[in-house]
Amino acid sequence: MLELVKNFCDFTASTQRLVFLMNKLKNLEKNTVGMLILEQFDDLLVKILLLAAIVSFVLALFEHDDQITAFVEPFVILLILIANAAVGVWQERNAESAIEALKEYEPEMAKVLRQSKVGVAMIKAKELVPGDIVEVSVGDKIPSDMRIIKIYSTTLRIDQSILTGESVSVIKHVDVIPDMKAVNQDKKNILFSGTNVASGRARCIVVGTGLNTEIGKIRTEMVQTETERTPLQQKLDEFGEQLSKVISIICVAVWAINIGHFSDPAHGGSWIRGAIYYFKIAVALAVAAIPEGLPAVITTCLALGTRRMAKKNAIVRSLPSVETLGCTSVICSDKTGTLTTNQMSVNKMFIFGNQSNDDPSFVEFDITGSTYEPAGQIHLFSSLLDGKAVRCSDYESLVELATIGAMCNDSSVDYNETKRIYEKVGEATETALTVLVEKMNVYNTEKFGMSPKELGCASNRVLQSLWKKEFTLEFSRSRKSMSVYCTPTKNKTEVGAKMFVKVSEKIEDCVKIKKGAPEGVLSRCTHVRVGSTKIPLNPRLIKKITDKIQQYSTGRDTLRCLALGTIDEPFSPGLMQLEDSNKFVQYETDITLVGVVGMLDPPRMEVRQSIEDCRRAGIRVIMITGDNKNTAEAIGRRIGLFSEHEDTKGLSFTGREFDDLSPEQQSAACRRARLFARVEPAHKSKIVEYLQSHGEITAMTGDGVNDAPALKKAEIGIAMGSGTAVAKSASEMVLADDNFSTIVCAVEEGRAIYSNMKQFIRYLISSNIGEVVSIFLTAAMGIPEVLIPVQLLWVNLVTDGLPATALGFNPPDLDIMDRAPRSPNESLISKWLFFRYIAIGSYVGAATVGSAVWWYMFYEDGPQLNYYHITHWMRCEIEPENFNDIDCHVFEDPHPNAMALSVLVTIEMLNALNSLSENQSLLVMPPWWNIWLVAAIALSMTLHFVILYVNILNTIFQIAPLCWAEWMAVFKISFPVIIIDETLKFVARNWIEGKAGRDLRFMLKCSVIVFGWVVFLLTTVQWFIPNEIWNVPVYMPGDLQNREL
Repeated sequence: MLELVKNFCDFTASTQRLVFLMNKLKNLEKNTVGMLILEQFDDLLVKILLLAAIVSFVLALFEHDDQITAFVEPFVILLILIANAAVGVWQERNAESAIEALKEYEPEMAKVLRQSKVGVAMIKAKELVPGDIVEVSVGDKIPSDMRIIKIYSTTLRIDQSILTGESVSVIKHVDVIPDMKAVNQDKKNILFSGTNVASGRARCIVVGTGLNTEIGKIRTEMVQTETERTPLQQKLDEFGEQLSKVISIICVAVWAINIGHFSDPAHGGSWIRGAIYYFKIAVALAVAAIPEGLPAVITTCLALGTRRMAKKNAIVRSLPSVETLGCTSVICSDKTGTLTTNQMSVNKMFIFGNQSNDDPSFVEFDITGSTYEPAGQIHLFSSLLDGKAVRCSDYESLVELATIGAMCNDSSVDYNETKRIYEKVGEATETALTVLVEKMNVYNTEKFGMSPKELGCASNRVLQSLWKKEFTLEFSRSRKSMSVYCTPTKNKTEVGAKMFVKVSEKIEDCVKIKKGAPEGVLSRCTHVRVGSTKIPLNPRLIKKITDKIQQYSTGRDTLRCLALGTIDEPFSPGLMQLEDSNKFVQYETDITLVGVVGMLDPPRMEVRQSIEDCRRAGIRVIMITGDNKNTAEAIGRRIGLFSEHEDTKGLSFTGREFDDLSPEQQSAACRRARLFARVEPAHKSKIVEYLQSHGEITAMTGDGVNDAPALKKAEIGIAMGSGTAVAKSASEMVLADDNFSTIVCAVEEGRAIYSNMKQFIRYLISSNIGEVVSIFLTAAMGIPEVLIPVQLLWVNLVTDGLPATALGFNPPDLDIMDRAPRSPNESLISKWLFFRYIAIGSYVGAATVGSAVWWYMFYEDGPQLNYYHITHWMRCEIEPENFNDIDCHVFEDPHPNAMALSVLVTIEMLNALNSLSENQSLLVMPPWWNIWLVAAIALSMTLHFVILYVNILNTIFQIAPLCWAEWMAVFKISFPVIIIDETLKFVARNWIEGKAGRDLRFMLKCSVIVFGWVVFLLTTVQWFIPNEIWNVPVYMPGDLQNREL
């Protein structure tokens, strides 16, 4: 030690620092806000909208009339783009926080020994270099990765849960680890940077600093891990590319087919003005084709989904991941705290009863209750099924066992008033004994009327009032035991004294109570306690005890066993050298074994059903744990991961076994494995990579810093609510209750959201196709413009947006968890769905244009023009002979636009009702199944009435109020969309899904559909066109002078 210090000075440290750099994690190079904003515009649909806004703005500058109205359109488009960019920048900033959160585990200062400094000196932790000698003690944060040189305390315990996920502190030592492939959990002579000293004091030598520490390697891996886009984002990207190409083709086509009209008189005979006019129509077409409201509706739907999930304790941090949950095919789950309660509890125990064949028999007990709540019963093993609980005070050995559990214990339970649950204070195994003592209540303490906090320690306090703890011989790795030296108090009763002490305050009457691992205890035991007597141990009895402990420790139970005993005549404290822990084992002899308790971290009650739900839904569950393989497999059988007698060969691997496989074998193992035990963080990342290479959508759970890279790499990273800030920042979802069943609920919610998302995408896209068709027909026919860009924006963002959002509240299908996971490669729009979009969209477009034509040609209070008039309206002023007595300003009348807009809005409200279900009829799923949709439709129609009948607004939107007759026409023209979609649903149910039949019921359905169409066609035509209109002739150019209109 002195040589190490003597040869290491500040100059040596400076030289080392040139090689190894500073002992800190580098700051992440952040993108500037400007760069992040520009990244948000790197999207085809956004670029098209941006171009449309720029063009609209330029055209507005050259408008001679109504300047304010002209600027509304570019302003609204830019507002949408800015809002989307703001959301994107916010999400990017959040993504960077996961890496920056690692810096919270960097210590500020370190205690070092150097030649140039006197004694132990405090320096900045970032100045440490390999070779430095560092001293650590209780409460310190480890400043770098270090090899232990010397331990000055009885034990050195390190809390390294942030790195390895271990729930209990780890005992460290100075011995050499011969295994070159040892995982971090097995490196007992190494202290890791960022972990904390729970107890003890030691000196160490620095072996790794900065990015060369384990936590630094995690930081490097997180930086290198690219965030994958979710399946929905990928499909929307593909959809955007396809839509962009289609929009470009249609816009060019519309502009090109009107080249002949560029020089029409309506444009002042200017070819350039005509070209600009039709370019503006092409821009309007682009605005109509792009579902501007889709991002907002998707975001709102996902946000609503997150609220529903939050009520089920699943807190979603990344909105797109909500939908991704719906196609999850593999869930990789931690064992401790997720599949289990992470609340160690005593499950079984045995003491010794009456002798049989010269040996005592075992008296076994089962204990109910699997949490830290001090509520449960003690049952004789044979009577558990009968529901009979025993009175522990009737068993002298149980009273002594409870005394040992209460006294040889530094932990307790505390009631959390906020969470309304009991939590451990101290080590999990000792807390389990504390709770056992409360359940046993050996002195029948009256607990009625006690507060929850008092109930957590009532029985323990009674026992602790009878004994005074003088000192403790701490647990050590070599002897595997701990003990406390106790003397009886004046409150000690005669009943308690006769079990294992003499009632006296003299040293000779003191009692030393002991607990430890059974293997370590049995070799030092000389007797077993039977009632109030002691029976000498013999080889035959030792074998029986060992076999019983082996039975508890293996098989389905795999309990962690602790033997509890007493030393009735301990050494005098004056003869003990308490400063030398190596001699503790000499004082722990002549032990009387009282009993053995078996404890475990019990599985959550609801997990078994959740795993069965996953299996039914086609989702594979993989348990990934740092625990040993046997314990993990036992828990796996309890929760249904493996059947009771299933051979786990090829289904269960340790980290070492997995490393020994070739890459091809590792890939094959990941295809079928259900359990990985004793794993390191690198294993998790590798497993995720293999699963992703197989096309699986993976959900990965984790709670420690070590889990962050795998959480970030998986499609769905799920952090525990009790986990570290790093894990939470790297995840997409946080489980507030750390419960596996919450994940399954989230998957079900994700599937329901995707199903609803398909419905509102279908609704919005079919509506947008209708808008495109209407503008295309308007341009192709040459009739006056029926829909202007600002109207289209209003419909796409407001009128359509509300019902589309409400579709997110559609009730999930009853069989949603009986389907196989959706493939991430599944097309967002199938061929059949595309046909339905076109069919509905074509009718929407035709009906919209048809309503304007109806007003011009057939409305009795309208101008009653003919086809030539409305298709050659731009020649009105230069061909007076063909437009006899017609006021050319009629083509600027806002009523046709109001008719077209009203039909478009009404027909899309009816189309929203169609979207309640993809294939179910409205007769089966009526509108009131989704009351939010009914309310959204009512609100949308109200907003439409507002812009229609409020003077300022109808001026901006260039529309006019409609009368009752016009509204009747709107309804007649709109209603057929219901019949069309009901027909398409009928075809989908009976042909597309392969469910067609030729029975009487099927033929009856066909007859009803056909009859409905016939009735509609016969009645609607009569409603639609007044009788006198049928006699109106078709006029050709030049005929108007000789004919009466």
